[in-house]
Amino acid sequence: MATVREGNQRVLLVVDVQVGVLDGTWEPERVAANVARAVERARAHGVPVLWVQHDDDELVRGTPAWQWMPPLVPGEGEAVVHKRFNSSFEDTLLEEELTKLGATHVVLAGAATNWCIRATAYAALHRGYDLTKLDDAPTPGPIEFRDGRVVAAEDIVRELNAVMGWVSYPGRASAVAATEEVDFGAGA
Repeated sequence: MATVREGNQRVLLVVDVQVGVLDGTWEPERVAANVARAVERARAHGVPVLWVQHDDDELVRGTPAWQWMPPLVPGEGEAVVHKRFNSSFEDTLLEEELTKLGATHVVLAGAATNWCIRATAYAALHRGYDLTKLDDAPTPGPIEFRDGRVVAAEDIVRELNAVMGWVSYPGRASAVAATEEVDFGAGA
């Protein structure tokens, strides 16, 4: 069993909201605007913001596709964690950054819902963090199977929002909330 983290120190975790990641996804401008609003609200309440930026052989560090999607920009002193795998925790310094901040509750926003957000959400819960996934600030692309069936992007978001609302871990809370409904003031 994971160590359950005592307290209620929230941290906003912004994952992979990059030009190349959002290219071809569902409503990328709306999602980037919602993530920007979540960042603004977190900062206004003194809640730390951590940024996770993906790179790999297809999303090369330093290229235009690797850059943050406008209008998003990490603030001075906000940590940026670089990753190469779906989970923001896997082979990164994320856990160390969360520990420095005394984080016990991760508020999660970003891309892509069906890969990196799902993997990061479960990894946070496995590591003993409470989790709130923003239900209006993730974005996936559709999934097309070999047999031609397609799962629409909005259905992927609905499914993960439903799962995060009822998934159960001992001693931890998991929820979904709209950007304007997240209580960034609690425990900050």
